[in-house]
Amino acid sequence: MKKTIVVGATGGTGASVTEELVRRGIPTVAFGRSRRKLEHLKAAFGNPAHMTIAVGDAFRPDDIVAASEGADVLFHCANVPYHEMASKLIPLGESVMKAADRMGVKVVAIDGIYPYGRRQADRVTEEHPKQPHTRKGKVRLAFEHMLFDPRWSRAKVLIARLPDYYGPTANEASYLGSTLEAIAAGKMAFFIGNMRVPREFVYLPDAAYMIAELAGREEAYGQNWNIPGGSIVSGNDIVRFARKASGASKPVIPLGKIGLSLLGMGVPVMKEVVEMLYLTEEPLILSGEKYERMIGPIRSTPIEAGISETIRALQRKNSNSVPIGN
Repeated sequence: MKKTIVVGATGGTGASVTEELVRRGIPTVAFGRSRRKLEHLKAAFGNPAHMTIAVGDAFRPDDIVAASEGADVLFHCANVPYHEMASKLIPLGESVMKAADRMGVKVVAIDGIYPYGRRQADRVTEEHPKQPHTRKGKVRLAFEHMLFDPRWSRAKVLIARLPDYYGPTANEASYLGSTLEAIAAGKMAFFIGNMRVPREFVYLPDAAYMIAELAGREEAYGQNWNIPGGSIVSGNDIVRFARKASGASKPVIPLGKIGLSLLGMGVPVMKEVVEMLYLTEEPLILSGEKYERMIGPIRSTPIEAGISETIRALQRKNSNSVPIGN
């Protein structure tokens, strides 16, 4: 990679990917809608000379092209709220791909596990059938088909699929982000889904490292790639680790279908989460065999260490009022 652009750089995954690229010394453009958030992001990384910021609208291909001069890899980390996914996800992706195809650059698209549908194996490989039974799963599968559409004759694409994630830059877009933010602040928190069933989580700095490793391999493009977390843990354990790190012990309330539906009356995104609750009852665990064959060992920070560092980072962010990842 000679130069990269991260579209959606101030989001949870975008901020972590940007940090990893900057750490590697790769000239990187952080692209987003808010100059203030982009400036805060750059300041948080120590204002490196090889990181620049570009303000623009990811729904406008011209904005992306104008910011991408000299880039050979584009990381598509921009996302849309749950309740706008059906109407906006594909148009957003098409805008990014139109820009990438005009420039003839490689695209690394960050996505989740929804297209797989219900698990049909203990460890889900990239060859697992994609049979989504939820509306959002079907939209995400259509998103994959759009990314690999032959009409993009000059852009090469790879998709990196993450399970539920957490980390210093994670926000309310992740199941766990708002829970850890509340615990870090010593407030009552909500936990989405069943707290007793162990499921997979990936620490975002680990995911960003593995994504960057794939992005630098020519042979990785044109394919889907699982980015496993390596940590299979229950919500009860996560809360215990987070409370220990924060020194707080306020209540953490699990939210099931009824609770989310009630909250959804005032917060639309919560109502939309209901159809995905099956993943908290029937967890889908990713296989990392394909990654290990091409790249090497999965990077996996022990869950207690990752949660502790996340809590400390959130507390530092709160004390400094730097809204990274928001």
